[in-house]
Amino acid sequence: MSVEFLGDWRRTHYSSVVTPDLDGVEVTVFGWIQDIRDHGNIIFLTLSDKEGLIQITGTRRNTPPEVMEKMKSLSRQSAIGVKGVVSARVEAPRGVEVIPREIKVLGLASHPLPLDPTGRVHAEIDVRLDARILDLRRPEPRAIFKVRHKVVSAIREYLDEQGFIEVHTPKIIATAAEGGAALFPVDYFNSRAYLAQSPELYKEELITVFEKVYEIGTYFRAEESHTRRHLNEFISVDVEEAFVDYGDVMKLQEDLLAYVLRKLSDECMDQLNILKVNLPKIVLPLKRYKYSEIVDQLNKNGYRLEWGEDLSTSAYRVLGKIHRNEFYFIIDWPTETRPFYVKPKGDSSQTCEAFDLMYEWLEITSGGSRVDRKEQMVERLRKQGLDPANFEFHLKTYDYGMPPHAGWGLGLDRLLMALLRIGNIREVVLFPRDRFRLTP
Repeated sequence: MSVEFLGDWRRTHYSSVVTPDLDGVEVTVFGWIQDIRDHGNIIFLTLSDKEGLIQITGTRRNTPPEVMEKMKSLSRQSAIGVKGVVSARVEAPRGVEVIPREIKVLGLASHPLPLDPTGRVHAEIDVRLDARILDLRRPEPRAIFKVRHKVVSAIREYLDEQGFIEVHTPKIIATAAEGGAALFPVDYFNSRAYLAQSPELYKEELITVFEKVYEIGTYFRAEESHTRRHLNEFISVDVEEAFVDYGDVMKLQEDLLAYVLRKLSDECMDQLNILKVNLPKIVLPLKRYKYSEIVDQLNKNGYRLEWGEDLSTSAYRVLGKIHRNEFYFIIDWPTETRPFYVKPKGDSSQTCEAFDLMYEWLEITSGGSRVDRKEQMVERLRKQGLDPANFEFHLKTYDYGMPPHAGWGLGLDRLLMALLRIGNIREVVLFPRDRFRLTP
């Protein structure tokens, strides 16, 4: 079978708007053949487009013979166009089908396919990621990414309404924004550069101009961890605000979360039903547990943790059992567990104005008040073994009037994991990148 030209054919309807009310109306639909059932005198095609599925039904009585012959020779996942008449029929999916008068084959699919996009034959995640485009044609992945789109648009809507301005910071940088060695080096002409871990220092500088900024961007960490919640390329939602402290941006965070949940409830029920997901319930304000309280909770539940230690994966797993189905904050962390730009709390250098937003065992957001005095920033850099000379570009900003400020970075991929109760972060990323996966 040869591929045909589109010519003057243009779509009149998506599958979702072909309803029984259109009985007798001629339509033109496009999509991919999800399934074929040939019963001799009657052939059923399931056509998939970006909105869903529609049944195309060819019969000896109502369909031209040449169209019936073409239907018999079609292959699953080929792209086609169909001109036909809508027929309301109770037995058809959604009570409606299209009786074809003409069919154009616009893109042939080769067989055998590496996986079954109908989902009837189970495929492991690595097989699905290797053939990601076919995998995305299944209803469940498609629903995930429609929800993801709505989450991103809701975040933008809310922050815009709160007076924030969206910014875009460099992704090729000269030095680490957060210290540490987990950086991907880049040959940048005659010098060494790195892929950005975060927009932290840039967004702190920008609040001295715009006061309220946010960025939704891609960042990179060269960590060798290979878990269900880590990737080396990820999307972060970063917020920074002037003349506030960590309490203010925690409230911003929980109000934003409530807004996102409302938008999903109002506008994504079809997708949530496909995924068989009930959204988490929250009551504001979210509970705030001091780090010292978390240590006590862990010790009471049989996990030994000394004050000052960072939380390991096993510790988080215990917290997930204690705080089942709960979003909550962990606040007032030991200073030594946090990056150099987080502000120590009051006159004490032991704890700092830092917080994490958690869902069960999963860290969603990390944030806090920022160091706003130059001499304290230099001290914090040195304490973490970093050379202040490498941060001269940032330290200069303090000479221009650095106000008190605070902010956070939210892992978009992890937020989707929490909202949709998905156990592997790779399911919510179109083309995930980890230490073993660089294609597709």
